[in-house]
Formats: sequence, structure tokens, C-alpha cells
Amino acid sequence: MIDWGAFVVVALASLVATAVVVSLYSFGLRFHGLTRPDPATGEPVRPVYATVLAFTCFGLSVCAVLYGIYLIVPFLHG
Repeated sequence: MIDWGAFVVVALASLVATAVVVSLYSFGLRFHGLTRPDPATGEPVRPVYATVLAFTCFGLSVCAVLYGIYLIVPFLHG
């Protein structure tokens, strides 16, 4: 028999985890693309806070993916 309660819990956890990873990566791309023209040269520059936030979002999404791989691969559990 299928335990439908467990099935629903796993399905919802998968959807939430996917949404979190995709959102983190999307925010990282958005912050990485945030530029404004430099008043002196006219060259596009990225604010420091945008760079820090971009790499923070990328790092968190990589950590989430690696944790998911850790949960899936039984060899890594010892």
C-alpha cells in the first residue's frame, strides 16, 4: 500500500526546496546584473552591496544543492 500522507509530505518538501533553490539563484543573477553608470566615465559599475548579495545567494544555492546530494547518496552518510 502507498502511504499517501508520506507521499504528500515528500512532494511538498520537494516543491518548497526547488522553489528556494531557484529563487536564491534568481536573486543572485538579479543582484549580479545590477549596475549603474559611473558619473565620471559612464562605464557600468556594480555597487559593492549588490556583489556581496549576489555571491551570498549563489553560495546559499550551492549549499542547498550539495546538501540535497548528501541526502540522496547513501555512501556519504558513513
